Amino acid sequence: MSDFTPLMPGDPEELGGLELLGRLGQGGQGVVYLARTPMDVRVAVKWLYPSGDEENLERFLQEAEVARRVAAFCTAAVLSTGVERGRPFIVSEYVEGRSLDQVVRQDGPLSGGDLERLAIGTATALAAIHEADVVHRDFKPGNIIMGSSGPRVIDFGIARTLGPDTMTSSTQIGTPAYMSPEQVMGRGLGSAADMFSWAGTMVFASCGRAPFGTDGTHAVMHRLLRSRPDLGLLDGRLGDLVRQCLTKEAASRPTAMDVITHLLRNPEPGADPLAEGTRQAAPDDAPQSGPVRRSRRPGLVAAAALIAVAVAVAVVVAGTAVPGLLRPPTPPPAAVTSAAAPSREATPAPPVKTTLPGGAITLYERPSDPITLTAYEVYNDKLEEDVDYARQSLRGTFDRYPDNLESLVSPNGRYLASRSDDYTSDGHDSILITDRQTGSSFRVKTVRKPLDTGLRAWSKESSKILLNLNRKADDKQGKDVWTTRGFAIVDVARSKVDVVEVADDAIRDSDFGWDGDEEGVVVVYGKNEGLRFFDASGRHTRDVPGVGPPASGTLDIFSPSGTTFVTDCPGGDDGDHCVWDAGTGDQVRRFSSDCDKVLGWYDESHLYCWEYDNGAEDEVRVVAFDGKLTYRLLESADDLGLSPYFTLTPANS
Repeated sequence: MSDFTPLMPGDPEELGGLELLGRLGQGGQGVVYLARTPMDVRVAVKWLYPSGDEENLERFLQEAEVARRVAAFCTAAVLSTGVERGRPFIVSEYVEGRSLDQVVRQDGPLSGGDLERLAIGTATALAAIHEADVVHRDFKPGNIIMGSSGPRVIDFGIARTLGPDTMTSSTQIGTPAYMSPEQVMGRGLGSAADMFSWAGTMVFASCGRAPFGTDGTHAVMHRLLRSRPDLGLLDGRLGDLVRQCLTKEAASRPTAMDVITHLLRNPEPGADPLAEGTRQAAPDDAPQSGPVRRSRRPGLVAAAALIAVAVAVAVVVAGTAVPGLLRPPTPPPAAVTSAAAPSREATPAPPVKTTLPGGAITLYERPSDPITLTAYEVYNDKLEEDVDYARQSLRGTFDRYPDNLESLVSPNGRYLASRSDDYTSDGHDSILITDRQTGSSFRVKTVRKPLDTGLRAWSKESSKILLNLNRKADDKQGKDVWTTRGFAIVDVARSKVDVVEVADDAIRDSDFGWDGDEEGVVVVYGKNEGLRFFDASGRHTRDVPGVGPPASGTLDIFSPSGTTFVTDCPGGDDGDHCVWDAGTGDQVRRFSSDCDKVLGWYDESHLYCWEYDNGAEDEVRVVAFDGKLTYRLLESADDLGLSPYFTLTPANS
């Protein structure tokens, strides 16, 4: 259901005899309200802003005229018009649903059959729009409503009817990221301009970004006129069609009917997408000369037949496609099993030294390392918040994710799990999982506000993610206080989450982590009294008391084999480390080092830790069980506020 906000001061309570329920949004022309008729039917009412601009008034009135010409199945049908307080309004069908822009930003990009259903549904809408001799001129993700009966194209505010020739425009009206080159240049516009915008919209739907970027109008327009589009991972027959629709020359683009025909025929892989009657489009920036194209109208009977088939396809699948638009990626590969990793040599091969973005950070990596840095957070003094960086692969580059509250890369490097600071439109906390291999993403809703679920750790085989279930409350001083209420486990292959509340006040100040074999979870109970184990259903299974606080919270305290775990020794000094048998709880080793904070296990006989007292720089170093700090893994300025996340690679799991 589309969100609407309460009426604001100055808004009328009714328009044209219709009760106004709230605001659906507002744009360059006016405010759109959700209204109710006397027969209790919900409708949308667009009311023009007060203005003496005759051009705006003419454009607004033409919107209703143009929309009435278009087949009702592909848009929001205009029901009536009127004037209130000297300002015209348009009453149209209310299409329940979110915009494509909202769907992708909230739930993640589309892929597979969901993406193709969107492509054929929107191409069908454009075919009907063009058949009515109309060009939309502002086709974009925000103007597509994902209704229960299929996608609808809305907002004909800057649409124009086509004369015998294509229309001309002396102004750049539209959304730069989805404009056609001829729109940018103020040249003649025809239906091909909408096809260029359609292609850009399909790219956004598939990867969450426009093909020429969105970083400033001038930069986008420069790339749009001179550069090749970035299609992300969009390929196959849809990728071929999109690439051809993004060619610079309007005459070389496929028509909406061409797109429908090709998508319905499902040709063999490698077949010429437009072999019958339309020339293959030239490369995006190659000069075009006199292409021979099919007539814009292939004939009313043929057009009507194809549109009818396409509409039937879109409507038949809509019932299943819209509620679950996003499908999970293919299941991750089976877990890699191996014996415990052997101890590493004290003096390995020379490291590769890499300077990382975000501050004075240097990474030292060796091919023999059983762990790899996959993500980190840097505290930004100006923003007064942490900024996330995550790796593109196990040995790839790091990208900045300023909108992520948390980011974790899977041990196999394939998936990125991220969480933003915002709840979804229906009040859920959620996790977005991106499959770097396929380019697809899906969002898993977890709990409702005021609960949230913080990212804790991936499972070793990259099939599950453990989340900590938190609840925010205010203390007596009005400050935010977070308490642990339980945990959640995301099954990546099934795109499913199991949320488990734990009724145990002794664990409220701790965070959950995987147990040694990752069949259940573990948490510190009481005032660092020991570890409390639970199975995946939240049933308390056993305690290991008296072991002292886990050195790194409950992250990575278990060795790669899961047979031992490490803590700060109970009653010990700083730098005293105790290793315990995970099954019996017996102490198997105790040693001291110059480590200030143990972060996790490097292999079965080495840990890795922060060493803060090293001049102007802090270092992450490997420490052996004899307490000796060996080679560096990472160094950073001591005032940087860096939180690194190392991952045990699959071969060493």
